[in-house]
Parts: sequence; C-alpha cells; structure tokens
Amino acid sequence: MGLAAVADRIEPRVAPIQRSFDDFYRSARDDIARALALTLGDQELGAEATDEAMTRALERWSSIHHYENLEGWVYRVGLNWARSFFRKRRREVGEIFKEIPGTDNVADVDLDRAVAKLDVRFRAVVVLRLYLDWPVDMTAEALNVRPGTVKSRMSRALARLQEELGGER
Repeated sequence: MGLAAVADRIEPRVAPIQRSFDDFYRSARDDIARALALTLGDQELGAEATDEAMTRALERWSSIHHYENLEGWVYRVGLNWARSFFRKRRREVGEIFKEIPGTDNVADVDLDRAVAKLDVRFRAVVVLRLYLDWPVDMTAEALNVRPGTVKSRMSRALARLQEELGGER
C-alpha cells in the first residue's frame, strides 16, 4: 500500500473532526469570550478563559462534538477555570470582580456598572440570557443548575439592577 493510499484511509477519520472544531471555534469563540468577559468583569481574563476552554474542547473533541449545547459546555469550562484562577488570586490579592474596565464601547455605562456589581452567579445568568439570548434550558445546562434556578437568579438580578439604577428604566 502506497503513502497516498494510507493518507486517504487516515484522512476521513481525522479531517472531519478537525474541520468541525474549526467551524465551531470560528462561529462561537467571540461570543463566548464576550460573555465570559462580561461575566468575569475582565476582558483579558474572559479571552484567556475562553482560550483555555477551547483548548480543552479540542482535546476532547471526539467525545464532545455531538453535545447539543456545546457553547454552554465551553462557557462553563471557561467560567470554572476563571473561578479557580480567582480563588488563587484572592489568596494573593484579596478582592475580585471589580468594575468592568473599558466601558467606552458600552451604550449605557450606568447599566454596565450595575451589572458589574452583581455577584458572578447572577451576572452569568444576565449575560447568557440577555447578551447571548440563550433560552432558560440552555442557560441552565451551561451553568449546571436547574431551569428554576436560572429564572430565580434572573428575577433577583433584574430586581437588583432596577434598584441600583434607581428604578428609572
């Protein structure tokens, strides 16, 4: 058997998985990075968490590519990685989840600051539901909580945002 025949036999098993990951990466990476940056309050950390999660997705692609909510899986992996990072950082520095920097591109700076003040559990729900426009079930799966928890956190987050913004909105 020649080298070309061997390559033809190997190519169908390897290439579709790689192309599928590439397509997934191109279509989902930026949205997940923005969502994690908003959730974490740090654009660079959001990008780093996304890259870490995408690396883990690539490593496991053959076993996860069929997931119905692959974006949610990557978001959750990135969020978990960032939480671990923050636990280590908290021991060194003290405070985490400060105001979101770089509000230049935000249409409503007051709203951005109010969202930044939310606990990360509530901020994650707000970002996934309102920013990414994910349905309750998809958000619940991404955060590994029940749909009722998503609804409860969303309700509480909106109440806190309204209170923070003075009920003007």
